[in-house]
Amino acid sequence: MNIATFLETAAGRILSDAATYARTLPALANAEEAVLRDHLPELLQAITADLGRPQSRTESIQRSHGDAPAADHETAAQAHGLARAQSGITTSQLVAEYRALRSSVLRLYGEAYSSVPAALEEIGRFNEAIDQAVAESVLFHEKQLERWRQIFLGVLGHDLRGPLNAISLAGRLIALQAPPALSAHAATLSHGVERMTALLDSLLELNRAGLGERMTLRRASSDLHAACTAELDLLRAAFPGTKIELEAQGDTQGEFDASRLREALCNLVMNAVKHGSSTDPVIVTLEGQESTVLLSVENIAAEEIPAGEMERWFEPLHRRDAQPAGSRHAHLGLGLFIVRQIARAHGGEVEGHSAGRTVRFTITIPKSPTAKGD
Repeated sequence: MNIATFLETAAGRILSDAATYARTLPALANAEEAVLRDHLPELLQAITADLGRPQSRTESIQRSHGDAPAADHETAAQAHGLARAQSGITTSQLVAEYRALRSSVLRLYGEAYSSVPAALEEIGRFNEAIDQAVAESVLFHEKQLERWRQIFLGVLGHDLRGPLNAISLAGRLIALQAPPALSAHAATLSHGVERMTALLDSLLELNRAGLGERMTLRRASSDLHAACTAELDLLRAAFPGTKIELEAQGDTQGEFDASRLREALCNLVMNAVKHGSSTDPVIVTLEGQESTVLLSVENIAAEEIPAGEMERWFEPLHRRDAQPAGSRHAHLGLGLFIVRQIARAHGGEVEGHSAGRTVRFTITIPKSPTAKGD
């Protein structure tokens, strides 16, 4: 009996055996029985139909890699991936379902027909069909999860604007009614809300574009010295126990998105404060050259940096150390990644260097979209 016919005649046993085997897999150990059996009959039917279709050697290789040509309709495996994402099943659980199905079919078929000369070929063909189904399901599953991630961040960004607006209005009222001694604090509050709003806009744009995509800029004639001075005033208020120095020389005028570059500076300084020595200053340096501006942040780290480690810090979701839940310094590990995206969107780059405990990040920023490095 070929394996396609076996799938039709033994579907009940296969599904029961697959559900039992799935219980032994950590990813599915606590799944409900209905969840384990849901959609698998449709998958078996689709795989059975696929096994009955002739295929060439090239098609066989493509399918074993999960690279078969796209169908002109939604396949059962693609529908399964979408449904599993909507029901909260993780990718590891999705793949575990296929592992259970594959194991059950191969064991039951092998027990009954291992002596049949064509059994090995039939098993190979079934494995190719499973590999293709896994590839299709995982792709659609991940797309659906990404869609919901984007929706979540969009809703979060929308909902955060309400509290930010309330804080902004309260800050303005305090500025109008407060005695002179509190006016400076009210101004700092207002500037902080403005920066939070700008950062929120950046987060939402990164969400829309996807990690790794170049962000859009709103360029205008700007003086980076003035922009950095304003940002450091906010940071000094946020970290009163840290000495933050600014050294500037040369012409720092250019066509920049000053808000984005302030965001990059903020991330670099916060990185230095979080991971640097509490007794040494954070030194920010601006150097205006003929066609570029160099923006550097230097600090003394709490410990020496291993060789080759710094480049990994620019990877999204990579954190320099494990931080306890609830830590005031807990973060997602996107700070340096965003700095690099801002630099590259300006046509520049950011690099990190360390010597002993001295850590220095430098952003090279062209003064105009057509400027080249000095």
